[in-house]
Amino acid sequence: MRVSVDFDQCESNAVCMGIEPSVFEVGDDDMLTVLQEEPTEDLRATVTEAARLCPRQAITVEG
Repeated sequence: MRVSVDFDQCESNAVCMGIEPSVFEVGDDDMLTVLQEEPTEDLRATVTEAARLCPRQAITVEG
C-alpha cells in the first residue's frame, strides 16, 4: 500500500493525524508530513479511514 497527499488540496487540519498518527503528522509549522509513505498492511483500515474522512479528499491510498 502506498499513501500520497495532494498538498495543493491539503489544509493540514489534522483529521488524518487524529485517526492514524503513526502515518500522518501535522507539525508546529502547521504542515502535514507523511511519516510512512508505505505503511504496513495492519494499518490499512485506519489509513483508508483517514483518506475517506479527509475534508478535502487530499489523501490517496493505492495498492
